[in-house]
Amino acid sequence: MPVDAAVLAAVAGLFAVVSGVNDGGALLATGLKLPTVRPATGVLVLVVMVAAVPLLSHQVALTFVNRVAHFDQPGGRAATSAAVLAALGVVAVLSAKGRPTSLTLAVVGGLTGAGLGWGLPVSAGTVAQVLAFGVAAPVVGGLLAWALFRVLLLVTTAEGLGWWHRAGFLLQTVAYAANDAQKMLALFMIAVGFQGAPPAYTSLVAALFALGTLYGLPKAGRTLSREIIAFRPAHGVAAELASGVAVIGCAAAGMPVSMTQAVAGGLIGAGVAQGGGGRVRWYAAIKIVSAWMLTLPASGLLGWLLALAVKGLMTW
Repeated sequence: MPVDAAVLAAVAGLFAVVSGVNDGGALLATGLKLPTVRPATGVLVLVVMVAAVPLLSHQVALTFVNRVAHFDQPGGRAATSAAVLAALGVVAVLSAKGRPTSLTLAVVGGLTGAGLGWGLPVSAGTVAQVLAFGVAAPVVGGLLAWALFRVLLLVTTAEGLGWWHRAGFLLQTVAYAANDAQKMLALFMIAVGFQGAPPAYTSLVAALFALGTLYGLPKAGRTLSREIIAFRPAHGVAAELASGVAVIGCAAAGMPVSMTQAVAGGLIGAGVAQGGGGRVRWYAAIKIVSAWMLTLPASGLLGWLLALAVKGLMTW
């Protein structure tokens, strides 16, 4: 295996573990106040979906590989490594400052900046589309959760809420695997040079993701499940259902979006549906949104600088 491919494969493996730390707990957090889906069961279902769903559809992974920029050209692997390291750096700094953010936004920014820094063709239209869908997902998730929360109050009881939770959690895991999780597979696509979804690689991604999820589960979902709203089980179920629908819709269009953003939007929508926004802790919501707004340009700038530096070293 060429050196640049080996380096990118190692970086991709690290990224999959960090994705588990960052995303796994957040996905499980909305339902932890209901005993219907135990954490161990939730992790198992999530990991199985991450391995299995790309075998049926991996359009979002192909968007990262082929549509944002052409990383199959000379230098594409080195540029991708720079992009991922930039994304991880920005997310690490923001998380250390108590501002959890989206790895998907960070990767899109890092790939865009690194592609430009290396001189690869970058599709401004695709980047603009991704940004538009990224903004739409939490908004749609919030609107759907507002309606679903009201419906749940009318049609279900406390006992029946568990069944809705099972359905919402399953939908959410499928949505994550069909969309947000495929950024991990995309990196191995670029490193190894395949365009499909070989079971060996989807299983590898799922195993690395599981390691990160188990490590980060005790802490990862705290902001979503406790800080955004004065949380009740029905809020979590409405957010699960709404975010799942919104993210699957984006996956059908091949557009990568952040599941955690959609879940956050859903929690805010559910909180507004009960009490007109009095349950929403807006300072936490504003802190998260400000981190989102900073993530992409910061990752893009750092990816551009790293790509320039690596390219300069390789040609020196």
